[in-house]
Amino acid sequence: MRSSLKKLVYSNIHFIISVVVHVNQNKADPMRRLFRTLVLALGLALSAAGMARAEFRLLMIEEAGCIYCQRWKQEVGPEFPITPEGQAAPIKMIDIRSDEIDTYDLSSRPRLTPTFILVQNKVELDRIEGYPGEDFFWGLLGLMLERAEIDLSPQG
Repeated sequence: MRSSLKKLVYSNIHFIISVVVHVNQNKADPMRRLFRTLVLALGLALSAAGMARAEFRLLMIEEAGCIYCQRWKQEVGPEFPITPEGQAAPIKMIDIRSDEIDTYDLSSRPRLTPTFILVQNKVELDRIEGYPGEDFFWGLLGLMLERAEIDLSPQG
């Protein structure tokens, strides 16, 4: 996955350079040309950076009456969004019977609740089936994020 992101970034950089060269071949006033070039390059660079940034999510597949889903919501749920893990892969709760599950490219349809599925741009990377308690959950989630090479540092 990382190599495809690098290729995308490099191709966008190449495109930006070719656009800058093309704009500079224009016979307009040099200062105006420079200003247009800088604005265009900045806009293209920002859009390329946005495209290169993968969207990670942690899906929580749940169902009504699931006591382990309720335990997770009580023990982990309130703090999850403010943790580095929650910032890197925000939680999205989906009912196990929902057709929304079909909008993701998963290795298999979840059969247990809760099931936590780490996805990148809607493609499954890893999963945890069941809720083994708060301490084990954080450890297993950390391993998943590490395997996916997700940087939890504030700059990452």
